Amino acid sequence: MPLSPRLYGVSELAMLIRYLTNLSNGRLILWCYFIWYCVVLVRYFDPSARLWLTSCGLSLIIGFALFISTTAASANKIKLDFWQTFRLFLMPFFVSSFSALVKNKGFILIFSPKPTEILIAVVLCAALCGVVLALRQRKTRADAAVQGASPKEASVSTPPANGFGG
Repeated sequence: MPLSPRLYGVSELAMLIRYLTNLSNGRLILWCYFIWYCVVLVRYFDPSARLWLTSCGLSLIIGFALFISTTAASANKIKLDFWQTFRLFLMPFFVSSFSALVKNKGFILIFSPKPTEILIAVVLCAALCGVVLALRQRKTRADAAVQGASPKEASVSTPPANGFGG
């Protein structure tokens, strides 16, 4: 049975700060996509069961195809973790439901015809990026202090180059 983080005195806030500090650039971009989707979802929500069932169906079909093409289509077998697999199914759901929600609403690509909605999404994404950057800089300063170097000598800690690693 896994031990609860609370047994070690780690609060949820500390776990969130650690997660955001170590968030790869690729995952940061995915979080911004999710924020954009949520802004549109909140504004244009449609309770139609048909829309959501169709999105789920497409998600299963396309997600399974993506899973096969990622893990079993080549001689080199690749093992995906749970979250990587989950994203393969989640992305088609978001794309199909987004498309259905904005149909005939005047969108150009993913952009709302209402500048306020675009501004809300951009500000929320920028806020998340700002928090992540500030936490990374704080970690860099703390690491430099431990190593005895000045913060200016230490570079800003960044995640792996591919940005999508585990």
